[in-house]
Amino acid sequence: MSFPRNRMRRLRNSENIRRLVRETALSVEDFIYPLFIVGQEGVKQPIQSMPGIWQLSVDQLAAEIEEIMALGIKAVLLFGLPEYKDAVGSASWQDNGVVQRAIREIKSHSPDLLVIGDVCLCEYTDHGHCGYIENNDVNNDKTLELLARQALSYVGAGCDIIAPSDMMDGRIGFIREELDANNYQDTIIMSYAAKYASAFYGPFREAADSAPQFGDRRTYQMDPPNIREALREVKLDIEEGADIVMVKPALAYLDVIKAVKDEFNHPLAAYNVSGEYSMIKAAGMKGWIDEERVMLEMLTAIKRAGADMIITYFAKDAARVLNRQKM
Repeated sequence: MSFPRNRMRRLRNSENIRRLVRETALSVEDFIYPLFIVGQEGVKQPIQSMPGIWQLSVDQLAAEIEEIMALGIKAVLLFGLPEYKDAVGSASWQDNGVVQRAIREIKSHSPDLLVIGDVCLCEYTDHGHCGYIENNDVNNDKTLELLARQALSYVGAGCDIIAPSDMMDGRIGFIREELDANNYQDTIIMSYAAKYASAFYGPFREAADSAPQFGDRRTYQMDPPNIREALREVKLDIEEGADIVMVKPALAYLDVIKAVKDEFNHPLAAYNVSGEYSMIKAAGMKGWIDEERVMLEMLTAIKRAGADMIITYFAKDAARVLNRQKM
């Protein structure tokens, strides 16, 4: 045989053929869209380091949720910027707190939209760390009680899914016990199971006003070179009752996403974080890349690596493209 019978290019000859044999397909229903909610009224403030993303007050949510639902996005992830901060983040568990009010507002307009509450204290503490400070460090066990109070408050307001992002040891089991003890046995926990101490979070610090006032978070977030440690973290969270586990960031940690999916085959989220978003946005605005194609290629890679759902600031942009492609 002088020439190969198997010509791989046959299955690339047209877009219809390529669609027919495509191994990974993005869907609008894969996306979870983060929202930054502020305590004041009448606020729609652009985030300078994240073009196209806004800080919104609760009274501005109705129009935003209407757009999200019209695009076919089924879930949002809420971060709160409170009107006051203190050493323990007490604004995070107040009945009239910013996220609690946002949950009730969203559910009054769109009861079927899944609302996920990020459970962490960094946005609410005056020191910017994710827990109770003692001897200039985060006290793991004292922090668990505060996180559980926040989680219970969110669920009481109508939150569908609790997403602890603090990276304290044992917090999934502690929160699960508190939820069950308060008749919230059916509330889902999405654990930030493998959350790395990443430089890709930079723009988020502006968006959520959550930069630490001293030190850093490397004593509780994971060291980027480690992957076996990530598998241990995920295993422990599943054993403690996590219904969904997460890898964060996504783009620089595709190997971690794949390893977690291969090892556990548990429902898996990946967080396409602010730095990943802003790099593509900035390069697109400069005309250095085709922003739309790069966006879709990146999101496809995250799903191809094993993510069942993707938390991404590109959710609305990607939904518009995918919906257009269906027409």
